[in-house]
Amino acid sequence: MSPPSEKARDGAGPDGQTQERPAARHGWWKPLLGGAVVTAAFLLPFRVRGDVAVPAGPGPGPGGPLPGLLPDALRPDAGGRPLPLSRPDQNHLGHGGASQDRTQNTEHAERGPASKRIIVGYGFWIFLLSDIIMFSAFFAAYAVLSGETAGGPGGRELFDLRNTAVETGCLLLSSFTCGIATVGLQARKATWFYGAMAVTFVLGAAFIGLEVREFADMVAGGNGPQRSAFLSAFFTLVGCHGLHVTAGLLWLLTMMAQVFAKGYRDDILRRVLCFSLFWHALDIVWVALFSVVYLMGAGQ
Repeated sequence: MSPPSEKARDGAGPDGQTQERPAARHGWWKPLLGGAVVTAAFLLPFRVRGDVAVPAGPGPGPGGPLPGLLPDALRPDAGGRPLPLSRPDQNHLGHGGASQDRTQNTEHAERGPASKRIIVGYGFWIFLLSDIIMFSAFFAAYAVLSGETAGGPGGRELFDLRNTAVETGCLLLSSFTCGIATVGLQARKATWFYGAMAVTFVLGAAFIGLEVREFADMVAGGNGPQRSAFLSAFFTLVGCHGLHVTAGLLWLLTMMAQVFAKGYRDDILRRVLCFSLFWHALDIVWVALFSVVYLMGAGQ
């Protein structure tokens, strides 16, 4: 007897017609596995790498914690103190010898939490990564909606590459002067610091002025963000970057005032360094924005 066909196994409906069952979906675990791999790859570089030590005291067995299974570097010394897991600096490359290296590692383990400088730097890098993720979402939305003009003008008709080239020049040059200001601050040269920061502010303000004029001309011509999905994505992406630059200009003035009022303190130096990282990150985002939005949009 021959096996029943697929339709016969599926059964017949009330009207006598056969119905096919939907195919079973057995790949539900693949997105979960992919998400777990991406999360692990993201968190792995940020794990804390400290000195590994085994506390003194009796453990399982008569000879202390896991006798015979632990290497010598993990066993307590004769005084009951744990030995740090560190290699001696045999070539004395900036560590002051093996004994000093062991002493620093032991002191670090006794102090406990990391210093404020490390915590601030770590937290600010997380902030920059979250900002990059937000801009990535805006770039993805623009890429999907770039062709949805609703019968209106596209990038070829709206974008003025000469105006955008001047904006790019102002922002990239401001990144250079911001680096000079950081070097001047570390060298305790007030003239270099204040002069370079003032030039950075002027260039950033010029960038914002050119961008506002571009937006005003487009809105005056009836090409505002409500005209089409393409323009909505354009104004959202470019406008978000402009808001970041505006916030950076306010931050710049605040740093100049703090250095003038409080001097070259360590916490002030950390804040200026964080500002410099933020400003350079905005330049990187603008290079991608200029290439994807303006150059590719004007060529379509």
